[in-house]
Amino acid sequence: MPNISYAAALNLALAEAMREDPKVILLGEDIGPLGGIFTVTEGLLEEFGLDRVRETPLSEAGFMGCGIGLALCGWRPVVEIMFSDFLTMCMDQLCNQAAKLRYMSGGQASVPLTVRAPIGARNSAAAQHSQSPQAWFAHTPGLRVVLPATPANALGLLASAIECDDPVVVLEHKLLYQEEGPVPSGRHRVPLGKAEVKREGTDLTLISCSRMTQVALVAAEELTSQGVAAEVVDLRSLVPLDRETILESVARTRRAVVVDEGAIDYGITAEIAALISAELFGELLAPVGRVGALATPVPFSPPLEKTVIPQVEDVIAAVLKCVPDSPAR
Repeated sequence: MPNISYAAALNLALAEAMREDPKVILLGEDIGPLGGIFTVTEGLLEEFGLDRVRETPLSEAGFMGCGIGLALCGWRPVVEIMFSDFLTMCMDQLCNQAAKLRYMSGGQASVPLTVRAPIGARNSAAAQHSQSPQAWFAHTPGLRVVLPATPANALGLLASAIECDDPVVVLEHKLLYQEEGPVPSGRHRVPLGKAEVKREGTDLTLISCSRMTQVALVAAEELTSQGVAAEVVDLRSLVPLDRETILESVARTRRAVVVDEGAIDYGITAEIAALISAELFGELLAPVGRVGALATPVPFSPPLEKTVIPQVEDVIAAVLKCVPDSPAR
């Protein structure tokens, strides 16, 4: 399997989808000659032309609405929002219209719309360019939400999203775009709603998604020197959520810590902790631990940004709290 970057894997998914289906069309700001600010659409304008790589005005509400209209008319638009923070500019279109049209039409209309947007803190981009709003969209019935953590999953999940007949929000972490990893050759698909066990362990399950999966893997490796064998489950998809893989893993380890870069209050960690507690309460050896961003806007200051966003040491501390009998305690 060749090693390519996360951005290149997303680019490959878009190119393959556009070659296979002439109804796949891209819309977004600076996605043409510039190739997108994270180079994900680089070279696509030259191959597919202006008719299918459409640069849009600075109006998220306008071109998200255009994407929904195209989807209703049989196209498969992929709308790029430059930063996930700017999804707030088109919440009505996405959450009030795209998410509900299949239901409100009694199944007569479908919205095969894919929305791509970068999430997460990176290089002190401050409060309006650093959010991780995945919980907003996971909370909206009718939207599917995926967060690839590796190049292979970036390719496979985006390809599956484009082929889905419902609106899918694909959230890509900014710090992952240049990360490289093996990607299968040929046609590669990752099913929406299927988690992946990235590392096996016996003492505790670390449940994470997006860049926090990389953080969890580093923490798990460091924990081995402290006598803790942590299993790492990469959710990959929040909606649909792979409850079966989560519960199977925690049933084996009997302890769990959930890690997410979104704000910890009312977020993904709380939902998954509630699921585990409801289904496995009598089998757990400790309360489910949660690690998330502090409930504050992401600061510009690099030291403060680091304090707000979960770090490896935060995950390790949460694990050791759940495993009091480890040699490190």
